[in-house]
Amino acid sequence: MNDLRLEVSIDDQTLTVFRGHELVKIFTVSTAAKGVGFTPGSYRTPTGRFVIAQKIGETAASGTVFVSREPVGTWQPGESPEKDLVLTRILRLSGLEPENANSFDRFIYIHGTNQEAKLGSPASCGCIRLSNADVIELFDMVEPGMIVEVLPPLRKRGKLAFFDCDSTLSTIEGIDELGRARGPEVFKLVEHLTHQAMNGEVPIGEVFGRRMEIIRPDQATADAVARLYVDTIVPGAAEMIARLKAEGWTPVILSGGFEPLIRPLARVLGVDHVEAVPLHFSPGGDYAGYGADYPTTRNGGKPEIIREWKQAMLPEAVIMMGDGISDLEAKNEVDLFIGFGGVVSRPAVEKGADAWITRLSEIANVVLPD
Repeated sequence: MNDLRLEVSIDDQTLTVFRGHELVKIFTVSTAAKGVGFTPGSYRTPTGRFVIAQKIGETAASGTVFVSREPVGTWQPGESPEKDLVLTRILRLSGLEPENANSFDRFIYIHGTNQEAKLGSPASCGCIRLSNADVIELFDMVEPGMIVEVLPPLRKRGKLAFFDCDSTLSTIEGIDELGRARGPEVFKLVEHLTHQAMNGEVPIGEVFGRRMEIIRPDQATADAVARLYVDTIVPGAAEMIARLKAEGWTPVILSGGFEPLIRPLARVLGVDHVEAVPLHFSPGGDYAGYGADYPTTRNGGKPEIIREWKQAMLPEAVIMMGDGISDLEAKNEVDLFIGFGGVVSRPAVEKGADAWITRLSEIANVVLPD
């Protein structure tokens, strides 16, 4: 048994068991929907050489649900289809190389899944998923200390479509609406700072923290603005997203707004991936800060995130659409930058864009085939 080794192919979505050079078994897997990467919290699958550090769940029934590696119940087919459950068995991995050395602390596992229908395509939150029957079989074959090699992708896959949110997918500016809840004087000041930043008159980093110290929104205010995002969806947004997905594009909302406020809008539009600023509250709902180090809180943050996605996914094509200067900054990282003037028309963005549209239905003229 000790001469077994495992090899995971990101390109093929397979886990192959070798004994020396002899092929023993090929399992179908799912690795991360967001591709490969090493950053904590990225929800990406690390690559390189690993060792099986722990085997967990040896006597558990198939479908056992694990939370923090402890059994908490049994999953039944059809339950919690939207959740990424850890089921049946866990093989916990520890990285052997500098880049992936944090994998043990990132809780990167090989485990069973409640989303067996997605096996064969990238769909996980960073771990390597197998069917519940397969993970039992694999578990019984391997021992702690065995080597697992996760091969980085080499083939281009899919197409990425990044969208700003505020004044692009929704007619509001979320930060301004948070300010409005604090009264007309605060709203006026925050709105002025937002326009300065979006027009490129002052750096985003200079105004972001200042606005938040003025507003200090609580949970109730944030929830109200989240509902407002859904109520003010730009006409044609859902249809545009649906058509892009049908043509093989993966939509990503890329925003300087706040992730918990934008997530409900994303769900309504059918967008799985939101890159936006974390927002924190105390258990009582009071403001407890925001992700001040998140890239989109500063100029240059959006192209930084797009670069990460490109490295993680090796996409065939990349587009970006937005209304502001921070969106236009991403032009050199994408194959096509589309300026959107359907809510707010900014001359500098129109001048710098590869294409300019004022209705979301017009995206078909510049991106989609006839």
